[in-house]
Amino acid sequence: MFEYVSSANFFGEIIEWTGFALAGHSVQSAAFAFFTLVVLTSRAGAHHRLHEEIVDFYRFMSPRPEEAAMRREVVNRIEAVIKELWPTADVQIFGSFSTGLYLPTSDIDLVVFGKWERSPLQQLEQALRKQNVAMPYSIKVLDKATVPIIKLTDQETEVKVDISFNVETGVKAARFIKDYLKRYSVLPYLIFVLKQFLLQRDLNEVFTGGISSYSLILMVISFLQLHPRIDARNANVNLGILLIEFFELYGRHFNYMKTGIRIKNGGAYIAKEEIMKAMTSGYRPSMLCIEDPLLPGNDVGRSSYGAMQVKQVFDYAYIVLGHAVSPLARSYPNKDSDSTLGRIIKVTQEVINYREWIIKKWGGRRFARTESCGPVQLPVAAPKEVADQAAPNRLMGLPIEEQRDSASPQSIDSPMSISSPQQHSSASSVSSLSGSDIVSSPLNYFHCPKLSWVIFTVVPK
Repeated sequence: MFEYVSSANFFGEIIEWTGFALAGHSVQSAAFAFFTLVVLTSRAGAHHRLHEEIVDFYRFMSPRPEEAAMRREVVNRIEAVIKELWPTADVQIFGSFSTGLYLPTSDIDLVVFGKWERSPLQQLEQALRKQNVAMPYSIKVLDKATVPIIKLTDQETEVKVDISFNVETGVKAARFIKDYLKRYSVLPYLIFVLKQFLLQRDLNEVFTGGISSYSLILMVISFLQLHPRIDARNANVNLGILLIEFFELYGRHFNYMKTGIRIKNGGAYIAKEEIMKAMTSGYRPSMLCIEDPLLPGNDVGRSSYGAMQVKQVFDYAYIVLGHAVSPLARSYPNKDSDSTLGRIIKVTQEVINYREWIIKKWGGRRFARTESCGPVQLPVAAPKEVADQAAPNRLMGLPIEEQRDSASPQSIDSPMSISSPQQHSSASSVSSLSGSDIVSSPLNYFHCPKLSWVIFTVVPK
């Protein structure tokens, strides 16, 4: 039995949150009161279905060994050019490829350590052009950026790569994230969904007004840290409820004007004035103010000028999912999607084709040199309750046959154009990820329970 709990205020106005608590057991904290979590052993049907879809989406989108091998080859090609110029240089991977939290079209982040008075951006740019490593006209030197980098797109795979020099923060951040992946088993599930959600809305890059992956991960960590119920960190928690609560917090109740997010020392919400004390003179906290746990005084969200747009789409997702799991949803079903999660995220056919191409091309050499990139393995295993078994052939209402164009130049023998994956994220190009009768060697399709995402495995030849 549940009772309504009035909103709790933090610093008077900083946060307002309304939630539920068990009757007779009011859940009020200095920060907020959340909806009571329903664990897998006592979950409601609609929330359970959303939970299963999140698990299936994570399992489908998680990097395959072939994808890791392909990315390792890209790194090897670029590293060979760097070593030819500077034999003693140290090339390290950081970012999502290092943590394993990368989507199929995510960038690769590299940092080169060496002894230079100034970053040799132009020298490396010329060498990369000479070796034809990158696609024509894709190499750009951003020497005026806060962190000067070289951006390029790999010639063979069309994977985007960012290269920086002598910047340790990215490598340290990757280690920091790996540590929290061990602490919170639910973290990667939420991150994959949220990354895809922002990607298809062009809000996954700072330079387009969105937020960085690092900012997003810190927001999720803070959400889990300050959740008043300990089972938010439990592997058996209902991911559907957690996702809805995340959207509600950052879409409706978080006070972006006055509040900053702190991760260190167990996490806290603090007044922006407090964060500003540690900042360099002349700097002010941004709208999305996140204190860098590795560099006090650094506001991770300072460049996210479109933070309010992110807030709006989070609020939109909260409304859509809230309706989808409500009793009203049974009376007014969504005609466009049989999937609850499919109401807010889609995966395009271009991405499906691209992954098939990767598996076909790298299937026989998928383990080449992946040992040096250990973190790319799946961060956590899916809950045991989710067994692989037969399920309906439709997800989000569209069969895969209807999405394929036989005349498309993006065939299984060539990579898709991923120069701007966001452009392919509209609902018009949605794939159901289904189609049990279409088996393309070397893929074998099978289904997960309850209208869930199609998973593929490699079939040994």
